Amino acid sequence: MHSCLHRSRATGRVTLADVAGVAGVSPITVSRALRGERSVDPELVARVKAAADRLGYMPDPAARALASRHSTHVALLLPMLSNALFVDLLEGVQRTLRQAGYQTLIGITHYDAAEEEQLLREQLLHRPAGLLLTGLERSESTRALIRASGVPCVHLMDMTDAPGVYSVGFSQADAAAALTRHLLERGHRRIAFAAAQLDARTLQRLEGWRRQMKAAGLHAPTLEWLNPAPSSIALGGTMFEQIVAQTPPVDAIFFCNDDLAQGALFAALRLGIAVPQRVAVAGFNDLTGSDQVVPSLTTVRTPRAEIGTAAATMLLALMRGETPPSACADVGYEVVVRQST
Repeated sequence: MHSCLHRSRATGRVTLADVAGVAGVSPITVSRALRGERSVDPELVARVKAAADRLGYMPDPAARALASRHSTHVALLLPMLSNALFVDLLEGVQRTLRQAGYQTLIGITHYDAAEEEQLLREQLLHRPAGLLLTGLERSESTRALIRASGVPCVHLMDMTDAPGVYSVGFSQADAAAALTRHLLERGHRRIAFAAAQLDARTLQRLEGWRRQMKAAGLHAPTLEWLNPAPSSIALGGTMFEQIVAQTPPVDAIFFCNDDLAQGALFAALRLGIAVPQRVAVAGFNDLTGSDQVVPSLTTVRTPRAEIGTAAATMLLALMRGETPPSACADVGYEVVVRQST
C-alpha cells in the first residue's frame, strides 16, 4: 500500500488521484468506476471501491457538478423555521428529494424580499438542479433572476394559473372564507379578523374573511386587527385582550394563525372569559397543540407535508425534463370544528 497520500492542500480531502495511486489505475478510471460505467472491468471496479473505502474517499459534489454540469442539490427558500408550518413543509420536501438522490440547501428569507433575492443569487452560484420557493410574491428582479437561470422552479403554499409557472398549494382566501362561513352558521355576527406578520398569504386570508363578511352584510373596518409584528402566542394574548375590550363587543375572533389563537385561549383563561359562550375563537393551520388547548381550537387544517411532497415530486419531473400532469396542484384544506366555536 502506498503510504504517501497527496491530499488536497486546501481542504485535506482525499482526492481521486489518491484513490488511483492505491488502486494502481488512472484517475479517469477511478472516476468512471465510481460512476458505475459499464465499460469498466468489474475486477477494476472492485479494486477501486476497496481503495476508496480504505482511504475514506468522499466524492466532491461541487467538482462533480462542474464536470458533469449536473448538480445533486435543490435550493429551498423558506420564510422562517420558528413556525411548525414550515418545518412540516421541509420534512415533506427533504424526504422526497433524498429518496431521489438530491440534497436540500435551505435559505431563510425572514419575509424580506431583498434578503430572498440575495439568498437566491448565492444559491444560483452553486448551480442547483432545481428551486423550491415559498409563495408567489417577490420582487421583479428576483423573478428575472429565476427566468434567466433556466433552473426548474416550483412555488409552494400558493397557486397560480400564470403560464410557465409551477405551483403547489391551496386557496388561502377560500379556506378563510370557509372558516368565516362556519362562524356565521354558528350565529356569530360581529366576527373580528386578527392577523400578525401580514405576509401575502395572511392578506389572502384577510380577503377571504372580508368577502364572506361583505356577502353577509356584516363587514366593518373596526373588526380588522392587523399587526405587522411576528406571529406568536404572546402576541395572540395581547391582541385578545385588546379586541374583547372593544365596543360594541365582538362575539367571535378569527386569528390568522394558530399560535395567535392559542395565546388568545390562554388569555381568556387568565381573564375568566368564557370561550365560546362570551366570544368564539378560531385559528388557521392546525398547528401542534391546537387539539390539546382548553377549549380545543377550531381551525383550518393545511396539508403542509403533502405540499412539500407534491412540490418536490413536481420538481423532480421538471429536472428530468418531463412535463408534470398539471402546472398547478391544489392539495385542498379542511375546516376542523372543535370546542372553541
